[in-house]
Amino acid sequence: MTTESGDAPEDRQTISDRHADTAAEVVPDQLGLYIGGEWVESASGETFETRDPTTGDVLAELQAGNADDVDRAVTAAQTAFDEEWKQTGPAKRQKLLETIADRISANREAFAQLETLDNGKPINEARADVYLAAEHFRYFAGVTRSLEGETVPSDGPRQIQTVHEPFGVVGQIIPWNFPLLMASWKLAPALAAGNTIVLKPAEETPLTALKLMAEIDDVLPDGVVNVVTGFGPDAGEPLTKHSGVHKLAFTGSTEIGKQVMKNAADRVADVTLELGGKSPLVIFPDANLKKAVAITNIAIFYNTGECCTAGSRLFVHKDIAEEFLEQLTETAESLTIGDPLLDDTRMGPKVSTEQVERTLSYVEKARDAGATILTGGAAPEDDALEAGSFVSPTLITNIDHDHEAVQEEIFGPVLEVFEWDDYDEMMALANDVDYGLAAGVVTDDLTKANKAARDLEAGTVWVNQYNDFPDGMPFGGYKQSGIGRERARETVYHYTQTKSIDISLR
Repeated sequence: MTTESGDAPEDRQTISDRHADTAAEVVPDQLGLYIGGEWVESASGETFETRDPTTGDVLAELQAGNADDVDRAVTAAQTAFDEEWKQTGPAKRQKLLETIADRISANREAFAQLETLDNGKPINEARADVYLAAEHFRYFAGVTRSLEGETVPSDGPRQIQTVHEPFGVVGQIIPWNFPLLMASWKLAPALAAGNTIVLKPAEETPLTALKLMAEIDDVLPDGVVNVVTGFGPDAGEPLTKHSGVHKLAFTGSTEIGKQVMKNAADRVADVTLELGGKSPLVIFPDANLKKAVAITNIAIFYNTGECCTAGSRLFVHKDIAEEFLEQLTETAESLTIGDPLLDDTRMGPKVSTEQVERTLSYVEKARDAGATILTGGAAPEDDALEAGSFVSPTLITNIDHDHEAVQEEIFGPVLEVFEWDDYDEMMALANDVDYGLAAGVVTDDLTKANKAARDLEAGTVWVNQYNDFPDGMPFGGYKQSGIGRERARETVYHYTQTKSIDISLR
């Protein structure tokens, strides 16, 4: 359903016109590669298009970077590090990060609209992302001055001390589901630690990264941050293999993350990986149903389910399952699906038609296996949305836990539901996936909550809430969900090397 403030449903042309008008205002003028503080064309001269997933229309034409462009960017980053950045102290880096945060905040609505156009997320979610991106830079501005070494107690006349030094050039690859926010998650700690950067945004959603560089072009020295747009095999792969890149940070699928790790291993480069998830959400019988339904809604349908932390496997106790599922189904069917530029919209499109096909293929496999589709399982029946990449909220029951739709990350608004009455059996299933990024628990009993949180194999466990990311709380995965932690003070140490200095005092 597409509505605006209770008016009659909109037609396709109205939505298309709104998006075209907004794009004319917020799509940045500079769409080149950003290398050494300059906007340049790709070495090959090739370009690619980024499309609006709501309308299917072309938003912009961008430079398709390749290995030559990555090499140029790494050279620029190394030059900036050698000639200026490694001599830039923490006090100045702190001020620069604060300025970046201010620039994002000053342009928050334009950033949000651009993110919505390029990614499809509802405008209110995009606004939240922009706010969090600015706050992330502010957090790491404060962390910048806390990079401390230590004096190691020793016998004899000597002094042993440690210092933390930046790697130099780091390569960072970000996904398409939270483009600006993921860029801030990568850029802020790396800059705080004193590194220079080559950033490769997802080819589906490169626009906010380019706008960010346009807004802060006069803030950082030339070459400290470089952005190479393009496709994974052409630009991302060469970045992970480049001998001048001493640290890699990647957020994306586990499959690609493994390849990044293999490429880094060839030259023993350090890696931080934030990868896939298939997170369980456990509902205890004492849970408040209304609250539990609201938490489940946020866990699976926020950002159209395109969250690595999405609570996509629900374990609800049998005593409350029937009533809970009735309320959850009603909630899912009442979500306003439509133009993500409208404040009333609660679910926008997925990022691309390819992602729609991928999501619905899992639903079809579940259906073929005899699973029950309680609601959704297809595109919404709305002619106004026909050109967009939309999928209705989907609830699946009566499915085996070893089915691929349960075991693999769908990355869409699809929830598999399981009923339980034996805690140990339920917990065994909750942990019976290759992933361990996040989990959730809903109960009014703190003893049960604490036990479940300890028993769940996940890097983050939310209790009576979901998808909450306060700055300073470490974020990362167990098992095949990644290596390292982001968003916290310890993240800065992931972007440094520890040097021990042993001084004889004889």
